[in-house]
Amino acid sequence: MKSLFKHDFADLSNEIFDKIIEKENFFVERIISNGQFTPQGEWLSQERAELVFLLKGQAKLRFKENGEIIEMTQGDYLLIAPNVEHRVEFTSNTEETIWLAIHYKENA
Repeated sequence: MKSLFKHDFADLSNEIFDKIIEKENFFVERIISNGQFTPQGEWLSQERAELVFLLKGQAKLRFKENGEIIEMTQGDYLLIAPNVEHRVEFTSNTEETIWLAIHYKENA
């Protein structure tokens, strides 16, 4: 048995991407952030939809198309459609931010 909240990563200077399961049309990963954010001028976009749950901590996401900023706290979740440009503007650096992300191909 494993826990989403416990880990043995000593160095959190880089974001941790920990795949839990991977199949042909989807994968689930735990992401551990500690003050990381997307570098200025860079945007994230992926071919798969991403359902992201914020389990612990705080974060802000920005969407390129409309400039919307979404503030997330513990328990919040959000569906990011495929090919939507977005970025992480902020994650807490006073506590770990733990995400659970489900990436899947729509219509697969």
